[in-house]
Amino acid sequence: MSSGKRGYSVILCSGKTRFSGITAKSSWDSHPLLTSCEEKLFLRSESEDREQVNQPSWSEEKPGTMRSSLTLVGTLWAFLSLVTAVASSTSYFLPYWLFGSQLGKPVSFSTFRRCNYPVRGEGHSLIMVEECGRYASFSAIPSLAWQMCTVVTGAGCALLLLVALAAVLGCCMEELISRMMGRCMGAAQFVGGLLISSGCALYPLGWNSPEIMQTCGNVSNQFQLGTCRLGWAYYCAGGGAAAAMLICTWLSCFAGRNPKPVMLVESIMRNTNSYAMELDHCLKP
Repeated sequence: MSSGKRGYSVILCSGKTRFSGITAKSSWDSHPLLTSCEEKLFLRSESEDREQVNQPSWSEEKPGTMRSSLTLVGTLWAFLSLVTAVASSTSYFLPYWLFGSQLGKPVSFSTFRRCNYPVRGEGHSLIMVEECGRYASFSAIPSLAWQMCTVVTGAGCALLLLVALAAVLGCCMEELISRMMGRCMGAAQFVGGLLISSGCALYPLGWNSPEIMQTCGNVSNQFQLGTCRLGWAYYCAGGGAAAAMLICTWLSCFAGRNPKPVMLVESIMRNTNSYAMELDHCLKP
């Protein structure tokens, strides 16, 4: 068995190890000590060396081409991952989860932002400031349920954005996402969608806070809107979470390719097994 393409070769046969100064240009007449078994193994190694020289390396790429580590299904998965992540994250930051009215002006909320709010003017009268902004501090968010919703939904959106970024990079970089890595990223998407869905479920628990009741006709309660209505951002966040949990998680199972190093190792193992079988066959009487 040859240990290299050129230079000295280590030949194993009949249970012995011997060094032979045979190169690719050496002639058989100058080495009378070679046995029939050694000749077969040496000829096999020399022929495989020539094949390896003629074959392109794993790293060779055609100029002007962009290699991807994703399958066709994986490309669809990357696109949907980006869409769901952007939809959920945009809805999280926009203050259009809940619509109501106060002092004759339209009011809207999200978990940590609000549009149009009352302030005391001259003579202690309330006037509406028509602008959007976030609450001054985390403790200023109207209810504990909304504070929990802010944290849980934000964590889920961050997780979906991270997976979407990696999926998009997988479309442009070879061997970035393997089959197992794609499935792990799908599991992360399921967790992210679950967190956003939990935030959407917690949101109605804060409808009994005084600030929300003032906007919803003083008749709102947990899971009872009163005169208010849910906004499009709430549905968009929930829809993005559901798509990430159901569709993207399933597509991720077929997104990645088997990496080329694994294929190379499998080829080496097959060649090693064939050498061992031929050596065993030669040593049999």
